[in-house]
Amino acid sequence: MEILGTGSYLPERVISNDDLSKIVETNDEWIVSRTGIKQRRISDGETTSQMAAKAALEALNDAGVKPEEVELILLATMTGDEAMPNTACKVQQVINAVNATCLDISAACTGFVFALNTANAYLSSGMYQNALVIGADTVSKVINWSDRGTCVLFGDGAGAAFVKANSEKAYVSMTGSDGAQGDVLQAGKISLSNLLMQGEVSVEPDDYYMTMNGQKVFQFAVRKVPEVVRQVVEKAGVSMDEIDYFLLHQANVRIIASVAKRLGVPVEKMPVNLDKYGNTSAASVAILLNEVRREGKLKKGSKVVIAGFGGGLTWGASYIEL
Repeated sequence: MEILGTGSYLPERVISNDDLSKIVETNDEWIVSRTGIKQRRISDGETTSQMAAKAALEALNDAGVKPEEVELILLATMTGDEAMPNTACKVQQVINAVNATCLDISAACTGFVFALNTANAYLSSGMYQNALVIGADTVSKVINWSDRGTCVLFGDGAGAAFVKANSEKAYVSMTGSDGAQGDVLQAGKISLSNLLMQGEVSVEPDDYYMTMNGQKVFQFAVRKVPEVVRQVVEKAGVSMDEIDYFLLHQANVRIIASVAKRLGVPVEKMPVNLDKYGNTSAASVAILLNEVRREGKLKKGSKVVIAGFGGGLTWGASYIEL
């Protein structure tokens, strides 16, 4: 599988740490020292499908491909516009990709990695020859803005990659899930059917908004990410030194620094943009991939490892030759 084009989209509205200090007990120093985040982008009415469509069009333009040439659209998101139709179909409508088959993939912050894997499986089978892979989330709509433990961490955005079948380009992946720890990080628990059965009409914040055990998530990430990166590099038959960049899910600078240390990799090989955007969930790795490409850091023949981790719990890493 070969990546021919990438794109991303971030909402215009910027929320700084100082802005958050006006609505919750926190301050810039507290947030930066613990997470590395200085600001984030928040949707001002834009839906997940609208952001995804803008990132998708940029990726197609970068690849020099017309929307009607797209055969498959895979959209990784946990904050789709609605239950039905799926958000990928809404993107199809906006960009006029009339010949594409469309489906959503839900794996939280690991979503883009899982979606790329799915695209690779479809392309390898010969069922399709190309795919538009998108990661997009409007995380702000599932955030309790009075909860300091989560509201400082997340932002909204979308990233996309257009990929094409190419047997000469290596793509190797390793993934995992641990459903037994699903309650460590969750959102949207509320069920309308349960409300109706119980005769309730009110919704408690913790029944819908994101809840997270930060310590457990941190421990999970610093253990699983180095493990899965080592596995995928070994499976690809290359060494750590041969990898040009490791593009990790942008959740916390402490996690990224810890992963670099455990792998014995220079932290310079792990680019960071979470200071500007926060944790954009499924969009995170896709946005970073696009930025690194646009900065000219990735060239033909570059070897890259992407890695994600998030709710589910889910994790995964992929080795990609550009």
